[in-house]
Amino acid sequence: MQVRNYFGVVAISILMACNSTNKSTTATDTLSVEKVEGKVADLHIADEKLQTIFSAYIKLKDELVSTNFEAAKPAATTLATLLKGYNGCENAAILTQKIATAKDIAAQRKEFTSLNTELVPVFQHTVLTSGTIYVQHCPMANKGDGGDWLSTEKKIQNPYYGSEMMECGAVIAEVKAK
Repeated sequence: MQVRNYFGVVAISILMACNSTNKSTTATDTLSVEKVEGKVADLHIADEKLQTIFSAYIKLKDELVSTNFEAAKPAATTLATLLKGYNGCENAAILTQKIATAKDIAAQRKEFTSLNTELVPVFQHTVLTSGTIYVQHCPMANKGDGGDWLSTEKKIQNPYYGSEMMECGAVIAEVKAK
């Protein structure tokens, strides 16, 4: 009896935390390269190739936040190409290509979870010369298994749900310049 009560409290807590959608948020048109570069302008990674990969990653993440299925395809293709050329990221390149060829936004978001499993550790161990990378987590993503992603801002902009649950998630780690 106590176990069921515990699970009930946990389920209600998660739903309350993640059901606060941002009513004023709407899907936006494709983000321009300038907007993406502006988001990472204060962030400098010592490895220039990783800097370029991170900028492309943010572009893809933002398209998923905007629930922009069509724009996520070329963003994923660009990221896949960059990852293929970076030693140790070959598997991430394959996963990113799956996002580019996915049949719908749900499939893109599913593969994005796997991509983050590969990329979050890479960026958690990278050397920043300025700025902060935020590792964020949504407990509701992937049918309750959760999902992580990277951001240049503390503000939660959920790529797994977009406007359905824009603010569902929390910052779980920060990578700061040393």
